[in-house]
Amino acid sequence: MNAERTTVGVIGGGRMGAGIAQVFAAAGCLVTVTENDPEAVGRARERVADGLRKAAERGRLTGAPGEVLERVRFVTGVGELPPDADLVVEAVPELPELKARVLADAEKAVGEGAVLASNTSSLSIGELANALREPSRFIGMHFFNPVPASQLVEIVVGARTSAATREAALRWVELLAKSPVVVKDWPGFATSRLGVLLGLEAIRMLEEGVADAESIDRAMELGYRHPMGPLRSTDLVGLDVRLAIAEHLHRTLGERFAPPRLLRDKVARGELGRKSGQGFYTWE
Repeated sequence: MNAERTTVGVIGGGRMGAGIAQVFAAAGCLVTVTENDPEAVGRARERVADGLRKAAERGRLTGAPGEVLERVRFVTGVGELPPDADLVVEAVPELPELKARVLADAEKAVGEGAVLASNTSSLSIGELANALREPSRFIGMHFFNPVPASQLVEIVVGARTSAATREAALRWVELLAKSPVVVKDWPGFATSRLGVLLGLEAIRMLEEGVADAESIDRAMELGYRHPMGPLRSTDLVGLDVRLAIAEHLHRTLGERFAPPRLLRDKVARGELGRKSGQGFYTWE
């Protein structure tokens, strides 16, 4: 796959979308990021520029940040996606109706040869595919936060995903120098199902006064060699995001995924983790 000839669309310029755009641009692809309005477009540009600058400072970027940023176009509206896109990755919030709508709009905007992918961490690929005329070209490509530093991409194959679409997704992961795992379309896939379960139990332990947040996290980091404890990881992902995933898994997989009251209370107070400055930890 020739990166210089690969055109990628990213729907949504938030933390995840900006990270996805950054890694594809750094790999040499031409990238278009879509947002809802000019202000959101400006914020998306700032996120990508900031990410490229930090990557350069850490010695993880080939080329100057400004040169890489020139490969990224920022537009308003899904209809502005390039018609010749090879891949479109949807990275909007975990709302099934929203994801289905933007994917259907993307399918209308690009050519028949484009692969459509969702960055969903838990929603059914099969159900999202119902919004598409051609579900065989749809697949899950679940990136992890922060996208530039994470080595993993979870490839979620739906019942109607074609073998050609699966192979194309694997090639794009290889282009990004990341490692894929291929999983069946099932609630929570592999990573969210295990990660959320561990995070919810850690929240219950905190709620019950078993230990403080730092002690719970250090137990997993030092005892089980996790690079980050489950509570700090929840702060990084976002408590609202974790709650939404837990509620979905609770509906589909049962009581073991019931969100703890402490999680609901924190989200209600706006304590969403790093992005709000307060979660289980206080962030600068």
